[in-house]
Order: sequence, then structure tokens, then C-alpha cells
Amino acid sequence: MTALVVIPARGGSKGIPRKNLLSVGGRPLIAWTIAQALEAQQDDDVIVAVSTEDAEIAEAAAAHGARVIQRPAELATDDAPTEPTVLHAMDVVEAEGTALDAVVLLQATSPVRRPDTIRRALAMFREKGVDALVGVVPESPFFWRLPESPGQSARAAYDVDARPRRQELTAQQMHYFENGSLYVTAPHIYRTKNNRIGGRTDLFVLDEVEGVDIDTLTDVAAAESMLARLGWRTS
Repeated sequence: MTALVVIPARGGSKGIPRKNLLSVGGRPLIAWTIAQALEAQQDDDVIVAVSTEDAEIAEAAAAHGARVIQRPAELATDDAPTEPTVLHAMDVVEAEGTALDAVVLLQATSPVRRPDTIRRALAMFREKGVDALVGVVPESPFFWRLPESPGQSARAAYDVDARPRRQELTAQQMHYFENGSLYVTAPHIYRTKNNRIGGRTDLFVLDEVEGVDIDTLTDVAAAESMLARLGWRTS
């Protein structure tokens, strides 16, 4: 199976300036996702590409083993959606004569993944024959909704009269949060729907520790701790 991994990485960032190059565990943030994608080359023909308009990010991506795809300026604005960036990367690779079986979208700001996560996701995509896999993090079903109007009661999303113990919850009782870390999609879904999700969709359940996102500087320590816990070498 031939898969294109697309890692979008703009130079601009409103929360943390130059976030994709932020040092996390002794490496630029984007380097972790590149390393995890490269691990998947053990089982499949995997092209790991960083799509960026930024020269410094391009240099860091190439130094850590990724192919760099020059992103057009109009796809690098604050309000530009992700799907056109993926389609642009697909166009570049397919124009070279490569026939793609899968497109993997990875978010560099979710740097915590097991070394075999992407490899397992590609294997599941291939074996199940689905059109899309969505990476999700499991959460308990103990969610509540605010009252719809004053004087009404808050509403639980579970049966409060038969509250299960967490360790007794089945997979079907759990909720699953789409954290944006990982998507595996058939190329025709991007072409026909301009969307990373479509057709027959299944969930790829990530480990709870893989749910760390870098939104603020306080998230860095958590990411470094989890990366070390999963066996990645950090400094």
C-alpha cells in the first residue's frame, strides 16, 4: 500500500509564536510527528511530506527526514482550511506518477504518539477496507449539559440511576473525542468530498496518553513526560 502522510505546518501561530519549531524534548515540535510517520515505512510505502510556506520550517523538516512541499501562500492564511492543503500535496505527488492508496493527515501540534501508532492505523485501514479512519481518544461517558433555560435541571449524558464504575465500562459505553491528531483517508474521499472524513468511517482509538496537544507553553512539559513514557528518547 502506498500512503502519503501530510503534515501541515504554517509559519504563523497566534497562540505560541513559531510553534512548529518550539523545542519539545530536545527536538523541534514538528520533528516528533515526522519521526512517528517515518516509523510506518517499515510495513508500507509511505511518503512523509511537510506542507509549509515557511523556509525555516522547511529546513527543519528536511533535516529530520521529511519531504517538503511548498505550500502556496493562499493556503497558508489564518483562515485557510486544511483540506485544500492536503489536496495540493496529493496533486504534487500524483503528478509524479505515484498512485496513492491512502492519505494520512497528521497534526504536528499533537506530538505524542506510540512508535507504532501510524503503522497500526495504516494496517487497520487496509484490513477493514474503510474509506476513513478518525483518530480518537477514549473518555468516560460522564458528561453533562447545561440547563437549556433558567429553572431547568442540568442534564446528564448517562443514566445517573445506574452509574457504572469506570473500570466496568464497555467500549460501546465510552465516548470518543476526535482530537485532530490522526486521520487516514481514501484519496477519492478528498477528491469527491473535499473532506478528510467520508464514506464508511471507523475509529482508530489512540491511547489516552496520546491525547496531549500543544496549545500553551504549559503543555510542553506534559508532552515531554508522555513521550518519555512511550519510549521516545528526549533530552
